Amino acid sequence: MYSLSTCWNSHRHTDGRAMLREIRDLGFQYAELSHGTRISLLPGILEAVDAGEMKISSLHNFCPLPMGVTYAAPNLYQFSADRQRERELAERYTLKTIEFATRVKAPVVVLHVGSIDMKNYTDKLLDLVTRGQKETPKYAKLCTELDEKREAIKEPFVERVNELLKKLLVAAESQGVKLGIENREALEELPFESDFQFLFRELASKNVGYWHDTGHAQIKENLGFLRHAMHLESLRDHLFGFHIHDVQFPGRDHCAPGSGMIDFAALQPLVKPEHLKVFEFSPSLTVEEVKSGAEHVKKIWGEN
Repeated sequence: MYSLSTCWNSHRHTDGRAMLREIRDLGFQYAELSHGTRISLLPGILEAVDAGEMKISSLHNFCPLPMGVTYAAPNLYQFSADRQRERELAERYTLKTIEFATRVKAPVVVLHVGSIDMKNYTDKLLDLVTRGQKETPKYAKLCTELDEKREAIKEPFVERVNELLKKLLVAAESQGVKLGIENREALEELPFESDFQFLFRELASKNVGYWHDTGHAQIKENLGFLRHAMHLESLRDHLFGFHIHDVQFPGRDHCAPGSGMIDFAALQPLVKPEHLKVFEFSPSLTVEEVKSGAEHVKKIWGEN
């Protein structure tokens, strides 16, 4: 199933029904409700869903946004936060997302789970790559420093994430909703690629799995921290679905597939008809770019 995320057009609409009709008119039967879904859009969304005009493939936490928040904010409250109040708010609004997923019959909620409290290495490394300095001693030193620091301090952050996910799984399992844990582009964000298997072993539920973001994985390959197709292969048994977009070297993502550097053919053997395939495009893309990007992937991955 292919779907288009409302991250592409939600900012342009005050009526949720009109927002979903625009996606339907592009030929999509499914939409993902993104983390930019304002409460004011809900009445129209429900009208469109109840009338059978559009089906909802998935929701991206937090959806709907908390009252008073009018901008996309998937990291507004982090599961990993040291402050208990922030974790409580993360739990509250994720539970609301799970409830809303049930209401609109969406099978999956996509989650960001947090980050480690440390300085930003990702932007420094991207800057060095942009300037052609990836093979320098400075780059290698920063990578080693990052690896050592995050491994040394990650444990309490990971424990807080796991604790909250276990609570959320109770609600997800009772309501028949799956939680897709997304890979992230920043090297400071959780889970680290090497920790996904441990996470799924710890949670041990068919209602939690892996959500693969093609752009995020490619950025980390560009930084030298993974091999895109090999990473996806390692998590194929846990895979629920995809956020699909392209990357223009080294770190400009949410581009139309075919306009960047991702080898979608290399990923194709790991793509199954039962996977949700959500195009997650920048609001700056034109209608023509949305259409051509979707067609580029469908030609390689198939129509289903």
